[in-house]
Amino acid sequence: MEKEKTRPDFWKDQEKARKIEKEIFELKESIKIFDKIEKELIEVENFLEIAEKDEELAEAIEKNIKSLEKELKEESLKIYLSGKYDNGDAILQIFSGAGGRDAQDWATLLQRMYERYFERKGFKTKILEQSFGEAGGPEGRIGIKSITFEVSGPFALGFLKGESGVHRLVRISPFSPQKLRHTSFAQVQVSPALKTTKDLQIEIKPEDLDIQTYKSSGPGGQYVQKRETAVRILHKPTGLQATCQSERFQIANKKKAMEILYGKVYQLKQQELEREQKKLKGKVDPTWGNQIRSYVLHPYKLVKDLRTGTETSDVEGVLNGNLDEFIEAQLKITNN
Repeated sequence: MEKEKTRPDFWKDQEKARKIEKEIFELKESIKIFDKIEKELIEVENFLEIAEKDEELAEAIEKNIKSLEKELKEESLKIYLSGKYDNGDAILQIFSGAGGRDAQDWATLLQRMYERYFERKGFKTKILEQSFGEAGGPEGRIGIKSITFEVSGPFALGFLKGESGVHRLVRISPFSPQKLRHTSFAQVQVSPALKTTKDLQIEIKPEDLDIQTYKSSGPGGQYVQKRETAVRILHKPTGLQATCQSERFQIANKKKAMEILYGKVYQLKQQELEREQKKLKGKVDPTWGNQIRSYVLHPYKLVKDLRTGTETSDVEGVLNGNLDEFIEAQLKITNN
């Protein structure tokens, strides 16, 4: 790839050139990580004999080994990320289910959970669209009806794609004067952040699109600007929708909404293909909307993934973005 970069016509196809540059950068980063691990392992080995007589050094080495194990484990996970767009960026959407303020507040908690996870992974994020619910939530929170993130970083789609599905919360409702237990639902959808339809092998016809414009809104429904710059696009053959209101100009929001739609159409086609393959194998296919994970805060504390059986009583840790155990288990079971 480095040799290809020296060709005079390398930048003739700019999209291909950017893709190659990105791949070179990511490969170099991976090599750096393994070189670093190898160097530190040699240092540990050199100090092992001395550490037998030095308790403080032994503790430092043990701590270092655990850190190296964690790094190696994270890199090893990439073995399971072999999908066509796994190494690319992702679009992650959260939709509150039926249930008014409880469901909207649950969607807000999921938003915070994923934002913390993105921070832990070093992913860059941008909110493309956000629809606010009713005010008056706990700690002054305003619930959300929906939110759309663009998530950028190495293997963003690969790590996040298993989060698609319905997430269920059981807790004492903060909105109930009688302190009653309430169950809330929210749906998460993850699709590739595709810039063009070149690789999709499908056609999106202009006549199949219903494009609407509206005013971008903020908390409480107040318009943050007077002009209709926000864009909503409906793909009539599939019923899929994509919206964007993050950009200042309508044309930019339309372009971003189309990118989201490309990813959704691709994801739908992939799901149809997987369903057909599972039918041929005689397996029952779980639908897009099936519940994937349950978060219980009362009468006991437990987060359980219903697909892998992975569970933990550290609900607070999970809601603070500690999702690695669940994502790792889903990656392994999907690729076995």
